[in-house]
Amino acid sequence: MSIQTRRLKNGRIAYDVRLRTPQGKQYTKTLRTRKAAEAFEAEERTARLHGTSIDPHGGQVLFERFADLWMAHRPALRPRTVELYDYLLRHYIRPEFAAARIVDMTPAWVRRWHANLSARPNIGPSTVSKCYRLLRTMFTTAVEDELIARNPCVIKGASVERHDERPVADVDQIAALADAVEPRYRAMLLLATWCSLRFGELAGLARADIDLSAAVVRVSRQLQELQDGQLVFGPPKTDAGRRTVAIPPHVLAEVKAHLDNYVDAPPDSLVFATPEGTPLRRSNFNRRLWQPACAAAGLSVFHFHDLRHSGNTLAASTGASLKELMRRMGHASPRAALIYQHATAERDRAIAEALSRLAAPISAPKGTVKLHLLDGKGTVPGPSSTPMDAGGCAMEPSRGTRRYPLGT
Repeated sequence: MSIQTRRLKNGRIAYDVRLRTPQGKQYTKTLRTRKAAEAFEAEERTARLHGTSIDPHGGQVLFERFADLWMAHRPALRPRTVELYDYLLRHYIRPEFAAARIVDMTPAWVRRWHANLSARPNIGPSTVSKCYRLLRTMFTTAVEDELIARNPCVIKGASVERHDERPVADVDQIAALADAVEPRYRAMLLLATWCSLRFGELAGLARADIDLSAAVVRVSRQLQELQDGQLVFGPPKTDAGRRTVAIPPHVLAEVKAHLDNYVDAPPDSLVFATPEGTPLRRSNFNRRLWQPACAAAGLSVFHFHDLRHSGNTLAASTGASLKELMRRMGHASPRAALIYQHATAERDRAIAEALSRLAAPISAPKGTVKLHLLDGKGTVPGPSSTPMDAGGCAMEPSRGTRRYPLGT
């Protein structure tokens, strides 16, 4: 590195800092004062020492080109994910940033784009979150590739999708749905609920994926319907989606009957298919089978995925741990499992409060002290409050300090 002085045509002095990239390519940074040039040179030396130096030409690439390269370098993306990313880029991200150099995309610019996108009446919050999350992921790659120094996507919470609370069916409603649907798909609804399977996972099941002797179902693929109508078998939604789920005993007999009555003998036969044996299309299933079943069961605005949601809530109510819920649901992140645990915790708190209402007053056997709940001041509330000792026990005045621990 070196600093050289150069006189400009207008008579002013410029200071050129000559540098080399980590790959050995030389470049020059021109500044107006020697102090600024020396400061920049010092920053570059520090960046080299800490391994954080950036290619000065990398950030010059236009976002349009960068986006194309980013997509092309991800051949492992699932077909539906590629469709989603293409859609978000084409409609909401490229129109704003296509002609910009990525080095010029500042946090203020991204924040303004996000605010404008959020204010548009025809875009839902979920779509806005998906757009922001995609853009942030792309810039994370740019930082890792040393094209830019920092990620301009710094809005806290902007990538989190906040869905409206979905309805939860109780056990009787689930049974009513299973009774109302065409018998060929009764076991499908039961597995969706009691084994927390998604529609695509159910549509992708083969006979070999169900082990009746071990009472388990193995999820190794899913069926996806692309925008052009093509049906594609692919891996589960996440790596955690590859899982083995225990089938509850009350569902096992239903699954066995379904296999005997509706599934061909070859191990690769689809477990849930049309009467002709072809893969299920979600749109046709919803219109011809699901919606009539919901109407017969008296459930409105109830989606097929709400069966899984209901099953997850029931599983959480059994006291399952966070890891157990994540494994059964096929989630890599604990966020969704925590939602179900939180709902169960709220129910547990309501139960605890109901128990408190039952506990005051507590009837006691003849000859013992009548106990009540503490009033928070170390005494038992009531017209003739009984004093409490330091251990939270009632003291019987007639017998000195005989202790009666609460709850015995």
